Amino acid sequence: MLDILLSFEVQAIIKLFLGFILAGIIGAEREALNKPAGFKTHSLIGVSSVLIMLCGEYLSLNWDVDASRIPAQLLSGIGFIGAGTILRDGFNVKGLTTAASLLAVTCIGLCIGAGFYLGGIIATIFSYYILSHSHNFFNIKDGQEHIELSVILQNSVSVMPQIEQILYKNKIAVQKIRIIPSEDDDNKEIMQLVAKYNGSLPTNRIVTEISSLKDVFEVEI
Repeated sequence: MLDILLSFEVQAIIKLFLGFILAGIIGAEREALNKPAGFKTHSLIGVSSVLIMLCGEYLSLNWDVDASRIPAQLLSGIGFIGAGTILRDGFNVKGLTTAASLLAVTCIGLCIGAGFYLGGIIATIFSYYILSHSHNFFNIKDGQEHIELSVILQNSVSVMPQIEQILYKNKIAVQKIRIIPSEDDDNKEIMQLVAKYNGSLPTNRIVTEISSLKDVFEVEI
């Protein structure tokens, strides 16, 4: 029985399953925030990373091949996928964290594929905590959370006071507002707001209320 469990085929199934689960945990966190790469993307990369490592191991067992050569190429190639999640929005750059999380799940997959289970699991815990709780580190001083809102609209002069009223009602203080023309439609504008709040944030209610306003087309937090 032990020989069966330690066989390459059974170990491959265990490693692929673990890669799927661990990468999926991080992907689920990204998808919950509507990021460009979510559960499916992270899971596929995690499973692929494990498979690449298994492929290298299989080649080294059956032929005189360096098992590290294929994984090394994967780390170079993952940059292309990460670059696809990075978006330039005026003076701001979005998607860097998601790109970093893709690199993280790649490394986690390689760890699992190599049989370094403890390293892969610990890295998953750290990565998930960093992605979901790191913002708390920077808000301890004033006890407040920060939020960024992106609203696609038209006629911002009349809509802006209504949005401010919704935020004020939910005890959200606006710190910065920037309005730029939309690159896709000359009749639309993009309003970017940075605000802070205390306590819990009723995200669904805020998005619903702002989305229901006349001349508002899309709201993203």
